[in-house]
Amino acid sequence: MLENNSRTELESLGEFGLIDLLTSHIKIHHTSTYKGVGDDAAVLKSSNAAKVVTTDMLLEGVHFDLSYFPLKHLGYKAIVVNLSDIYAMNATPKQVTISFGVSSKFSLEAIEELYSGMILACNRYEVDIVGGDTCASKQGLVISITAIGEADEKNIVYRDGAKVNDLLCVTGDLGGAYIGFQLLEREKRVFLSNPEIQPDLEGKDYIVERQLKPEARKDIIQLFQDKGIKPTSMIDISDGLSSEVMHLCAKSKVGMNVFEDKIPIDPQTYEMAREFNLDPTLTALSGGEDYELLFTIAQADYDKVKNNPDITIIGHVTDASEGVHLITKSGNKYALKAQGWKAF
Repeated sequence: MLENNSRTELESLGEFGLIDLLTSHIKIHHTSTYKGVGDDAAVLKSSNAAKVVTTDMLLEGVHFDLSYFPLKHLGYKAIVVNLSDIYAMNATPKQVTISFGVSSKFSLEAIEELYSGMILACNRYEVDIVGGDTCASKQGLVISITAIGEADEKNIVYRDGAKVNDLLCVTGDLGGAYIGFQLLEREKRVFLSNPEIQPDLEGKDYIVERQLKPEARKDIIQLFQDKGIKPTSMIDISDGLSSEVMHLCAKSKVGMNVFEDKIPIDPQTYEMAREFNLDPTLTALSGGEDYELLFTIAQADYDKVKNNPDITIIGHVTDASEGVHLITKSGNKYALKAQGWKAF
């Protein structure tokens, strides 16, 4: 039982400190629970394959703003962000349960629109909706999704397997979701100051979609199977590249060097970051919500990924004593800090 009679502000712990504190007292009662808390998803053993389970929650006013977030897109994103955690375990999502709390401001048509986005995502990723719950909410819209996947136990990839000299790889490009968010927030402020002015989003489809309708990297898991690649460690990028690098290092007890000039940034992301007077590299490191996969592979697998346009090698694993560093374009070396999304 947790005992804490004094008052401690959640902010002093942060999201991951809180998780560590709460879960340190958990006792595993069943041999079917192969891996509990501490990774992108839990792993449960069954007779035929290991089950992988993850849950994520989205809160109105914290994770999304309905003044510019279409409900159908929100429903789609709510499913995808959970499936991304399953893929980050090198597993295949099979089922989801959907629960949400809604306030009286939402009509039946609005909830149908939200759910239609969820169904669209499930159809795209071939995932079954198998249950859930609905209830009234006094705090606006609350969405909670549980995703269930499976994989052969020997193929599951955790955060704790990176080895010295492994290559650090990332899929896609980074920073676009954060810049898309900045753009939507700017247009919201313009609209609130003058409702006669229409949003200026022309030509910005890519970064807006990265925020409103992200995709999970199902294709990369298939590529691993086709190429015979098993990453040594893996995580999805929800909180920003720097945070996820730090998670891999902490779990694997290693250090890393990340090279700034190797970090993939889309030209539209780069240009808009400059327009906002933001450092494009910083948006990639700390922006979050890209839902790309960050993983390490043995050097023996280099030839299997070197020519793939969807995978970029951005660094390598070092001994823990060397620390975690960003090597800048000018060759300077700086300690990497996790400055991504903070829940509290």
